[in-house]
Amino acid sequence: MKIPAIKQLVENYTLEDLVAAEAAIIEEQQLAIEVAGDDEGEQLTHVLAAVWILNHMQDEESDFKTALREYTKKVRVSIS
Repeated sequence: MKIPAIKQLVENYTLEDLVAAEAAIIEEQQLAIEVAGDDEGEQLTHVLAAVWILNHMQDEESDFKTALREYTKKVRVSIS
C-alpha cells in the first residue's frame, strides 16, 4: 500500500470512476483510469482504500488527512 498512489486516486477520480476500476480489476479487464501499483493486487488495494476514504470524507465531512488516518487505523487493527 502506497499512500501517494491512494492520494492521487482520491484527488483525481470520482467515486464512480473508482468503483468501475475496482470491477475492472476483479474481472481482469483493462482499466479506464491510471492506477499505480506493482501488480493487480496492489492496484486493487489502492482503489479500495481510495473508495473507503472518499466515502468517509463524504459521510463524516472530513478532509483527506483525517480520512486517511482513520483508514490506516482500520488496517492496523485488522492485521494485528
